[in-house]
Amino acid sequence: MNSFYSEEELKIFGFSEIGTDVKISRKASIYGSQNMKIGDHVRIDDFCILSGRIVLGSYIHISAYTSIFAGDAGVFMENFVTVSSRSAIYAVSDDYSGLAMTNPTIPNEFRNVTSSKVVLERHTIVGTGSTILPGVTLHEGTSVGAMSLITKSTVAWKMYVGIPAKAIRDRKKDLLKLEKEIDM
Repeated sequence: MNSFYSEEELKIFGFSEIGTDVKISRKASIYGSQNMKIGDHVRIDDFCILSGRIVLGSYIHISAYTSIFAGDAGVFMENFVTVSSRSAIYAVSDDYSGLAMTNPTIPNEFRNVTSSKVVLERHTIVGTGSTILPGVTLHEGTSVGAMSLITKSTVAWKMYVGIPAKAIRDRKKDLLKLEKEIDM
């Protein structure tokens, strides 16, 4: 048995759109597939959780144990994005201040949920164990080091590390030349 769903099986999920050469692990959890668009050449590995409004471009890899909680605000990934294992992306989050209650079992009138879209632009890469919070845009070419916390939008073609993440240096743009050689 193949560890990825077949093309016929993926059609049954009811994705809003789905491209060619899409590989989704049979061990991934998908919630709200009707709100998801998936481009070409996308791979989603074991034990990933995808929930809410998610739009994936082409040539995207979402590594094992990654969670994307998009809610209605959405998570949008442009072409050539990599999210390394055990990362988490939140377009929705509870208020941790103590002014409201938390978790989805609590009635909404007692909660204060932040909801703001997250965007990963072309050629961004997120290192293992990193977390991205609501309202963040990783601008083109951003590289995030392992176990970083992204609380604010980034500057294009910079490398970020830490908690909270800070820019440490420029990232090379050589991969833009390689992109032109890929058949899109």
